[in-house]
Amino acid sequence: MPTVMIGSARDIVEYCAVPRFLYVDFPLGNPCGKPWDTSMQKRIVEQALSLFESVHKPMTTVVSAEVWGEHTWRQHFLEVTADNRIELAQKGEALRLSRSQRQRRAD
Repeated sequence: MPTVMIGSARDIVEYCAVPRFLYVDFPLGNPCGKPWDTSMQKRIVEQALSLFESVHKPMTTVVSAEVWGEHTWRQHFLEVTADNRIELAQKGEALRLSRSQRQRRAD
């Protein structure tokens, strides 16, 4: 069955030797583009589908021309600073509490 993979972890996906790979230089978890940016998502999916016609050699990687916005997103992605440290700690604690409550209900 012909397959194509869209992803951001280039080294991992290439190591797995997928037949066709559309690499997008985006934050992990966002391989098809920014949330709610349907035009970007559509372009990425269309580019991935086009690989079925254009790629005939196994283990081929094509780099998407789409950009996340600023080219420096990697420098600030998931960055913890003095400005956001308290907010992130509160969100983390709320998430842990929520998970703990769900686990207790499941038990």
